[in-house]
Amino acid sequence: MKTLVTGGAGFIGSHLCEFLIGQGHEVTVLDDLSTGSAANIAGLVEAGAVRLVQGSILDPAVVGECVRGKDAVFHLAAAVGVQTIIDSPLHSLRVNLHGTENVVEAAVAHGVPFSVASTSEVYGKNDADGLTEDSDRILGSPLLSRWSYAAAKGLDELVAHTRAAETGTPCVTYRLFNVVGPRQTGRYGMVLPRFVAQALADEPITVYGDGTQRRCFGAVQDVVPAMVKLLHTPAAYGRAVNLGGRQEITISGLAELVKELTGSTSEISLVPYDLAYGAGFEDMRRRMPDLSLARELIGYTPRYDLTDIVRSITDDIAQRQRVRQPV
Repeated sequence: MKTLVTGGAGFIGSHLCEFLIGQGHEVTVLDDLSTGSAANIAGLVEAGAVRLVQGSILDPAVVGECVRGKDAVFHLAAAVGVQTIIDSPLHSLRVNLHGTENVVEAAVAHGVPFSVASTSEVYGKNDADGLTEDSDRILGSPLLSRWSYAAAKGLDELVAHTRAAETGTPCVTYRLFNVVGPRQTGRYGMVLPRFVAQALADEPITVYGDGTQRRCFGAVQDVVPAMVKLLHTPAAYGRAVNLGGRQEITISGLAELVKELTGSTSEISLVPYDLAYGAGFEDMRRRMPDLSLARELIGYTPRYDLTDIVRSITDDIAQRQRVRQPV
């Protein structure tokens, strides 16, 4: 199959490209390299396995040309990371809203099955024990940029599924819960690579807030094959599907685990949200997915636990530090 991956030079996107190539597909990547890195797919490009188009999803002509003639579209390009959203809220909104609309319209125009990467952020402050795909969304004030990402991704889902329903174009949305793994960086607010980089440098591991907030982390090695399988599962069309892990841990507990597995002498330091992100920042106390739908549709069962994940990220960051790549 001929496949387009928007955001394919990013963390998840580059793993998706590798998986698709391993399945025998031809892959084109559309990426503006604003948060992704050409280094993530350099080997694939040099080998002729991936064609990289450096351009923006905000350019409908470029998007349309990339979608033309494809058999599937995986839309991952977005403004991502808490820090990115806080630093550039208006630009992030434009990328996530108008960019997704451009990709959806191109896929619909050419009759290409497509998927949209959404996020657990759409559930907002709902801290239920196992968030299902129809759980209520509880968002903070629209005047707080903290919630602009959740609002935009919710609208992305609505645009994608409305246009797909109107035209009969196959479409699936993935709600990703803290997907982590090799190649993820801490530069945009991603917690686990930041912890590992700090631990390897024996610097203080900085935990934002009081550290009691709880999360589940999903391995990219589990999530990527599920993304591909869902787009080829007709029973998933027109649905949003949670993907991630089920092993819950506090953020302080995660810092302790990173310190233990890296053999670090780092201290663990609590940093108030106001100092980390500015006044008025809100966070959710808990976010745990119910993965029943993914299991029902494709037999999804996470294989990698947190120990596996931390070790894989540690090995990756240590290697990148040796060759002086950004972490």
